[in-house]
Amino acid sequence: MRSRFGDMRLDRRLDQLAEQLSAIPVATLPQALTDWSSLKAGYRFVNNKKVTHEGIIEIEQQATVQRVEADGSEIILAVQDTTSFNFANRAALSGLGVLEDNRTPGFFAHTTLAVSEQGVPLGVLGQQVWSRPQNLNRTKDAHKAKPISEKESFKWLAGLRQIPDIDQRVITVCDREADVYELFQDAHNQQQDFIVRAAQNRRLEDAPLLRHHLSGISAAATYTLTVRRQVNQAQRTATVEIRYATVTLLPPVNRPKKAEIIPLEPLSIQVVEVREINPPDDVPKPIHWILLTTLPVDTLDMAYQIVRFYTYRWLVERFHYVLKSGGCHFEDSQLRTVAALHRLLGVCSRVAWRLLWLTYQARQTPDAPCTVALSDTEWHALTAFATQSQTPAHLPPTLNQAVRMIATLGGFIGRKSDGDPGVKTLWRGWQRLQDIVATWMLFHPSQDVGND
Repeated sequence: MRSRFGDMRLDRRLDQLAEQLSAIPVATLPQALTDWSSLKAGYRFVNNKKVTHEGIIEIEQQATVQRVEADGSEIILAVQDTTSFNFANRAALSGLGVLEDNRTPGFFAHTTLAVSEQGVPLGVLGQQVWSRPQNLNRTKDAHKAKPISEKESFKWLAGLRQIPDIDQRVITVCDREADVYELFQDAHNQQQDFIVRAAQNRRLEDAPLLRHHLSGISAAATYTLTVRRQVNQAQRTATVEIRYATVTLLPPVNRPKKAEIIPLEPLSIQVVEVREINPPDDVPKPIHWILLTTLPVDTLDMAYQIVRFYTYRWLVERFHYVLKSGGCHFEDSQLRTVAALHRLLGVCSRVAWRLLWLTYQARQTPDAPCTVALSDTEWHALTAFATQSQTPAHLPPTLNQAVRMIATLGGFIGRKSDGDPGVKTLWRGWQRLQDIVATWMLFHPSQDVGND
């Protein structure tokens, strides 16, 4: 097997570091690697110039492909999104750019997450990292004269192109920022499917504008949709109308010919609109999604499926949340260079995926044995601690039971109104479980210890 870093020892060290961080999932290495030899090896790895962020992600991508194939789904969603990492307190860190305010030090990451058609995250398919230079005296709208390959929005096309060849049908899912005609054209040229929420009121071949055209179409149905919890707003149920149609988009007219590296042409696509009706007065942004897709939408059930697939885009946001305040606390890392941070981000991405997978897999297959996620030692220690017994349960609990036990360690109360445990609670419980496991092993050493 070829090493991604030119040295198989580095490949093995990556696996060891990922396992160590999975046990104590924090990006601050002194907290995660508690003995000096492991800490020293961890620092050497993330500062090794032979190791690249791209190589780490390539290894994770191959593992994701294996999980995708094992999952057996006919459809896999490649969900893309961007996040920023704020290092305002580390202004002296070399290699930083600026964030959205053109002032705060930091860098960006754009992740493509594989998600099953049941809504379970299966791993990272791609990840890009970059630092944005400060905008000093740049002419307004100067970016419009640049080819798409020189714009930051090329990240969407790059994410599409990072997806490896797999047997399943892959559907790229993105939010409003990905409403870029070059992305639609590139997907068409590569015969790739997508679902993208529209941001622009695009020109149509047989009608003036997209939104005007949709306003003349009768609703196909009215139904209720669960709206996830947002800042200052609890989870709620919205009543929405759904309509769908086939349209032909016309290319933008503001693309300078010399800036085009992808010739643009009219594209026939399907549109699914979801609009909230009679929203409560205290809802500042009622639901209104206009979803552009290459998938066939010939029936109402097909339209419902497009909406369901789009809602899974939330998972990549949760993935980034786990990397930051929801678990790994990546922005707390004290590494001294951006290159080292990029490497650590690659490792932490493997850790964040595992926590996210455990959260959602337990909801999808609650009755599966917990051994799909926990070692024998982990579930033995967990069940003994949960029952305050010196002996573990005779049989492993279900995945749902084990996840709730772990979440209880993290402060989950488990009332009927609490629903399923969230990833942050699970992260706290997972850390406590590792301490419990360490104590358990002191009194229940492996039967293989001392044997030839």
